[in-house]
Amino acid sequence: MGKFSMSRFFGMDDNYEEDAEASQDTQQQAADESIAHDLHQRHNDNKVVSLNAPRAAASQSSKISLFEPRLYADVQDIAKQLLNQQAVIVNFGRIDDDNARRIVDFLTGTVFAIDGDIERIGDAIFLCTPKNFEITGDLSATLGKKLK
Repeated sequence: MGKFSMSRFFGMDDNYEEDAEASQDTQQQAADESIAHDLHQRHNDNKVVSLNAPRAAASQSSKISLFEPRLYADVQDIAKQLLNQQAVIVNFGRIDDDNARRIVDFLTGTVFAIDGDIERIGDAIFLCTPKNFEITGDLSATLGKKLK
C-alpha cells in the first residue's frame, strides 16, 4: 500500500475510489487463491491411507515360497516370507531330524505371532500360512484313497 494521506482519511483524495477498487480486486484475488489452496489441500488429504488398511490387490500378489532348508540358519529366510504375508511350503528332506524339529518349533512360534497356521502336508513337508489363508481338503485322506 502507498503512503497514508490525511486527504484520503477525510475522503477528499480523488484517487481514493480507484485505490479502493484496486484494493477490492486484490482482496478478491487473495480470497480466490485461498479457496483454490483449500480445495487443493482437501484433494491431497484424500491421499492419506490408514496403516491398517488392506493393501490393494494390484500391488500385492499372492505367493507361495518353497524351501528345502539344509541348515538351521535357513529358518530366518522362511520366517521373513511369513512376516511378509506369504505362504511357505517347507520340505525337510535334506536336513537331519533334530534341526528339522528346531525349525518346526521356530516356525510354530512365528505363525503363532502372526496368527497364522502350520500344517503337516506330507512325511517331511509342512505348509505355513499367514493370517487369512484358507486351506481346504485333507491331503493325507486323498493320498490314502489313491493308494488303496
